[in-house]
Amino acid sequence: MKILILNGPNLNLLGIREPQIYGTETLDDISDWLNRQPDANMHDITWFQSNHEGDLIDQVHESMNLFDGIILNPGALTHYSYALRDAIASVHIPAVEVHLSDINAREDFRKISVIKDQCISQISGLGKHVYIEAIKTLVKHF
Repeated sequence: MKILILNGPNLNLLGIREPQIYGTETLDDISDWLNRQPDANMHDITWFQSNHEGDLIDQVHESMNLFDGIILNPGALTHYSYALRDAIASVHIPAVEVHLSDINAREDFRKISVIKDQCISQISGLGKHVYIEAIKTLVKHF
């Protein structure tokens, strides 16, 4: 499978941003770890991170006919980006929403996802393991 992994705002600061919540590994550390996992290394995985909503939307649009699945960690865009939600809905590519922390056990506003209903699943609270679980979810979907 060809999988696009999109990471939204502030995920470039993993490793230094609130390590008590997100851990001490950087996004590159997580990418390197994932690419070594047996359930992941058999797939063609492309990583992208941006702090800009429009860049993420452009990546979703450009994924048509290029990727079989999308793993999306939208960060704070989870809670209000109807534009990103509509992009996911428009491309008809199975997507899994992921969050490193358990968004349902945090502040009330974090419990709301405007994107979740356009995804085949939402996985949160497993740290970096959300990415491997998302790959497994996409594989089961096909």
